[in-house]
Order: sequence, then structure tokens, then C-alpha cells
Amino acid sequence: MPVLTALSRAFHWQRLLDEGRVASGSEIARSEGLHPTTVNELLRLMLLSPAVVRALLGGKQPRTLSLIRLENNEVPWSWDDQERLFGRMDQ
Repeated sequence: MPVLTALSRAFHWQRLLDEGRVASGSEIARSEGLHPTTVNELLRLMLLSPAVVRALLGGKQPRTLSLIRLENNEVPWSWDDQERLFGRMDQ
């Protein structure tokens, strides 16, 4: 699954959670026929900095940023650290 697809799912699921239409990631997983771990991993994309999200939406995905890397590694909490980790995103 490409990063943009995963990001759009995460935004949609977060909106469902925020609006109270679902109670948990587990409920989303059941309704989507997915494993709860998959849903929770994708929901972690909501922690990405706005600059990283803008770069992705603008088609400027850093070479160092892939869905596999995001799923298999801890993403720094600090947005500045994320931007340093993934490199310049305006290239």
C-alpha cells in the first residue's frame, strides 16, 4: 500500500474516532476486515508533522520515507526530529 493511501485511510479513521462514529481502532478493524495491528499502525501516521504530510500530499515524498519504514520503525514525536530524519522535503 502506498504511503498516500495509508495516510488517507488514517485521516478517515481518525475522523471517525473524533466524531464518535467508532469507539476504537479495534472497531475499525472489525468493520474493515483488517487486523487491529494494521489499523493501529496506520493511525500512527496521524503523528506525522504537518510539513511531512504537506510534502506527501504535494508529491514530494522524501526518499527516506516509505510505508514499510514507518511501520517497522518508531517515528520521533518531535516534528523537527521527523523532518531531520526524513530529510529536506521541498526538493
